[in-house]
Amino acid sequence: MKLRRRQLLHLATGAAATFVVPTAAWTQGYPARSVRLVVGIPPGASPDTIARLFGQLLSQRLGQPFVIENRPGAGMNVATETVVRAPADGYTLLLSSLSNAINAALYKKLNFDFLGDIAPVAFVGDNAFLMAVTPSLPAKTVPEFIAYAKANPGKVNMASGGNGSAPHVFGELFKQMAGVDLVHVPYRSSFYPDLFAGRIQVAFIAVAGSLVLAKAGKIRALAVTTAKRSDALADLPTIGEFVPGYQASAWLGIGAPKDTPAVAIATLNKEINAIVSTPDVKSRLAGLGIEPRPMTPAVFGKFCADETDKWAKVIRSAGIKPD
Repeated sequence: MKLRRRQLLHLATGAAATFVVPTAAWTQGYPARSVRLVVGIPPGASPDTIARLFGQLLSQRLGQPFVIENRPGAGMNVATETVVRAPADGYTLLLSSLSNAINAALYKKLNFDFLGDIAPVAFVGDNAFLMAVTPSLPAKTVPEFIAYAKANPGKVNMASGGNGSAPHVFGELFKQMAGVDLVHVPYRSSFYPDLFAGRIQVAFIAVAGSLVLAKAGKIRALAVTTAKRSDALADLPTIGEFVPGYQASAWLGIGAPKDTPAVAIATLNKEINAIVSTPDVKSRLAGLGIEPRPMTPAVFGKFCADETDKWAKVIRSAGIKPD
């Protein structure tokens, strides 16, 4: 993994340098036809909504259709392989995410290498999650929860949407860093009824859609998982304020097949960074729990490498296997 990470950083640095000398064939008129953005999530889910927003805005800015193509399955692997196998011509893109970084270690036999086969294009933003507990739990803060869990080892149930899902690995990271014993309970359907009823005591859940539940008193939000407080939840602390160094987000970005022309990547990066910097888009993303963070392709590449290393360590330490 370390060798691959160094190779990626070397390639990313080299790719950044090539932006100043695009080939003549690509200096004119990119994009010249429609571009497809492959999404590994079914229509209607939050990442799909974000992809469609960016597709619409990129179409307006670049004058060509950006068509969303949903390819759900195998935790983003179907969509990723679709893009890996596509021509490296700038006309097929991937909505990349935390799932790509997780899957690199979770699955032992993939037909692609995320870091080696997907070129980083642009970062969209950090998707904050909430650490939420059932209202009947006496803990009202993260320190109180840690104290409760340590006083009741093996008796606090932690729900997730399945092995290796974002809620699962976020919870495993918390267990390791806080030194608590939580019992992971994976669900194939919604775990919310059990969380409401107190049969499950804690879960790490996406901000989008969960704020209504918190306001209704069905869950109690203790903290956000991101490195800094969410603009939409300024009064809610981060887990890292009590467990130093804790940080987790279900981030989103844009990738392309390796060897995609540098000028195409540079054009897309410039436009996506401009889009995420507009007040309207910032506001719309905030409503979905996303905090935009513009990056160069090289910086995004390093971010992907760091995330892949980070979650590989969590997965190995916790002995997580795919469902």
